Amino acid sequence: MSDPTSGSLVIGAHVHSDDPLAHAAQVDAAAVQFFLADPQGWKAPKEHPHAAALRASDLTVYVHAPYVINVATTNNRIRVPSRKILSQHAEAAAAIGAKALIVHGGHVGANDDPAVGIDNWRKTFAYQAEAGGFPLPILIENTAGGTAAMARHLDRIAQLWDAIGEYGPGFCLDTCHAHAGGEDLTGIVDRVRAITGRIDLVHANDSRDAFDSGADRHTNFGTGFIEPEAIAAVVRAAGCDVLVETPASGQADDISYLRNKAG
Repeated sequence: MSDPTSGSLVIGAHVHSDDPLAHAAQVDAAAVQFFLADPQGWKAPKEHPHAAALRASDLTVYVHAPYVINVATTNNRIRVPSRKILSQHAEAAAAIGAKALIVHGGHVGANDDPAVGIDNWRKTFAYQAEAGGFPLPILIENTAGGTAAMARHLDRIAQLWDAIGEYGPGFCLDTCHAHAGGEDLTGIVDRVRAITGRIDLVHANDSRDAFDSGADRHTNFGTGFIEPEAIAAVVRAAGCDVLVETPASGQADDISYLRNKAG
């Protein structure tokens, strides 16, 4: 984790997976995040065509796991393949030299006990530990919507960490998700760290929707409902790597803003 006072934060962007290096150059990103397969699909990732170049580059690389992954669910037909492709994506991410794999916290059904979802997360880490553990850090990301979500509200995240903390998972804090999920950004870094002990990555995004809307819709800084300075304040307080997941047309400006205000 970077020193918050060092003035050397690694700031980058979520980019297309076809040519991450070229996209990074276009927006002056020092880090990239991308998918290794269809984010709405269940297929195992293939070897990335730019794997060697990514490993040889100075870029900090992150991989985002597919959105379909939900290891918390009580539905066996989703939970079991979710565990499988989470492991597959972790292996593939490690193979290209990624620093971590980011995965959403998932959810249970409206009539399910959230405690079951939390225990399913514990079982996921326990099962992987028996197999030798994940080959790189797994960062669980807070999410924006759903009353039965595992990582929308901090009180549920605290319950989750009580169950999985012993396995050393990392945490990714998304500013849009927190805002849309009903968590005030003021002081959120301290509140999260009091629960998880860490923040490994910030997804710095403005929100197209109002506070507590439950809507996961990102937008460029200054075009949504979050004041840009509030985003910069989170980045400064977290003092770790940061990625913008905003529309590509404005990513260069968003990165430049963070460098000026937080980097």
